[in-house]
Amino acid sequence: MSTKNKIVLGILSLLGIVCLGYFILWPADYIIRFQAPALPGTINQTLKTWSSANPNAKAIEQDGSILSLRQEFQFSDSTHVYQWNLDQVHDSLTDVKVYINDPKHRISNRLSNLFSSDTDLKKRAKKTVLDFYDKLVEHKNSFKVEIIGEVEMPTTYTAYVESKSKQYSKAAQMMRQLPLLEGFVVENEIELKGYPFIEITKWDRAQDSIHLRFGYPVVRNEKLIVHPEIKYKRFFGKKALKAVFNGNYINSDRAWYALLNYAQKNGIEVEETPIEIFHNNPNYGGNSMRWKAEIFMPIKEKE
Repeated sequence: MSTKNKIVLGILSLLGIVCLGYFILWPADYIIRFQAPALPGTINQTLKTWSSANPNAKAIEQDGSILSLRQEFQFSDSTHVYQWNLDQVHDSLTDVKVYINDPKHRISNRLSNLFSSDTDLKKRAKKTVLDFYDKLVEHKNSFKVEIIGEVEMPTTYTAYVESKSKQYSKAAQMMRQLPLLEGFVVENEIELKGYPFIEITKWDRAQDSIHLRFGYPVVRNEKLIVHPEIKYKRFFGKKALKAVFNGNYINSDRAWYALLNYAQKNGIEVEETPIEIFHNNPNYGGNSMRWKAEIFMPIKEKE
């Protein structure tokens, strides 16, 4: 084989490898990168809420880590797959990469990319991701979290109702239980000793599920009425990390992520069983930014 033919063969081989890599092995038809002004946990939950309200979106899949989510959109005859990857930069900034694929039209999409800088897939992807980003910024401006630091939680006696729900349905679950709990307290003239609270006894971030106790601190006495759904428990004081949350209580779990981030930064081992104490009654309305909740993340006891 002549030197010229070897060169031609080498060039063709290189082109073949490049084509194989681009059309088959390259991870996406289109990739969007941006920085979001929020912690990964806030982005994760906002993405799920936003997706649930999008008529073209299917349920988001999360396999273990909150940093990686898979989402599908159905547009006429095309299914677009969005892979969202989150990488925290610092306390208020996260790098976001979105890998967008249309599996049924992969070759045609990638071929179109070679000749056009603005294909239909790119236009739709830009519009979709920008819509989410706008919703995220709007959401981030709707609440405030202030980290207080280490505190000692007091011992209290409580009456509560146990239940399970999805994390994003926490507030709705509380509202469902409220008539039972308040009616029981009023009817039996039980003396309250503080604000209503929830205690998360199990938080499965992979499945987005929580087990919670919703109740009130009460004055303990021998006349407390037995009820099939309402239980009593002494909550023993313990050390915890504290944050103050201002905003709609639907979103108070955003403080959980802020406390976990603070604990990790400061080398503090915590139990992922947050406790929230609510100072305002949402039924009275008003500016939610004036609503206050104290959020606690218990610190693990040293053995």
